[in-house]
Amino acid sequence: MNVPKTEGLLSAPFTPFHEDGSLNLELIPVILDKMVADGLSGAFICGSNGEGPNMTTQERMTVAEAFVQASAGRLPIWVHVGHSSIRESQALLQHAYSIGADAASSVAAFYFKPTSVQNLVSSMAEIASAAPEMPFYYYHIPTLTGVGMDMVEFLRLSEKQIPNLRGIKYTATTIWEYQVCLRYANSRFDVLYGYDEMLLPALSIGAKAAIGSTYNFAAPLYLEVQRHYKAGQMEQAQEGMAHLIEMIRVMTKFPPIPAQKAIMHMLGYNVGPCRLPLTRLSEKQYNQLYTELETIGFWQRLQAASESPVVLPVVSTSNGQP
Repeated sequence: MNVPKTEGLLSAPFTPFHEDGSLNLELIPVILDKMVADGLSGAFICGSNGEGPNMTTQERMTVAEAFVQASAGRLPIWVHVGHSSIRESQALLQHAYSIGADAASSVAAFYFKPTSVQNLVSSMAEIASAAPEMPFYYYHIPTLTGVGMDMVEFLRLSEKQIPNLRGIKYTATTIWEYQVCLRYANSRFDVLYGYDEMLLPALSIGAKAAIGSTYNFAAPLYLEVQRHYKAGQMEQAQEGMAHLIEMIRVMTKFPPIPAQKAIMHMLGYNVGPCRLPLTRLSEKQYNQLYTELETIGFWQRLQAASESPVVLPVVSTSNGQP
């Protein structure tokens, strides 16, 4: 039996920190309000963008509680529970289930790595068994974990071994394999795409939903692309996607997560610094990022695409930014 399919765009929100590196829980309701206003379909928390691997287990639980409470049912909350320790992953999963989160997801172990697809499935099965009623998704992101195995074979082996597996968060450029996963077993699984710059190609082969980092600040522009695609307005969809790729090309001249936190700051959301080994942009980098985004017309296009007013940013002349 096919599982219900997720639709729309989910963002991977940043975990907000104070300047001393402590959690800034007061900002989480503000972030949730923005997500709802932007038209997003959910939040994938404590993953790569949320710096989950840089937090303690207790901090991750605290952040999950804050997001679930702030959402109050307005948006589904997916909790990333991946950890180098399966026991810690199980604790995070049980906690996510107990607080009423909507789904959980885990990356592969990234220190002692799985040695085969079956080994990966066994690892995910052990994590997922800690809360068998919780919808569970494998988080496939080989560029960060170094685990790039056959995802079609993963689904085949998981069918009986992970009863609560709902699908995959597929963050890889191998879009041909992604297409096979979408269609596997008469489209049994819910497979969400994870590369923002490849949203339009993913839509063209059947993607119904995507999870992304730049959706935190550019969701209206991505949703515009999705609307044009659904309406058969391919030229407009291609033009909008080309601009977003241009935006990403500007952003990735800098370390991606610090750059995105800087963009959030430019829009008035001070999500704070990153945790080491990630480091904030210098003032020079911050100003360069702002200027290059202005040069390609990003701020103006974002304002035009947003239903609610966007406060256009003012470039920083001090280092009071993330």
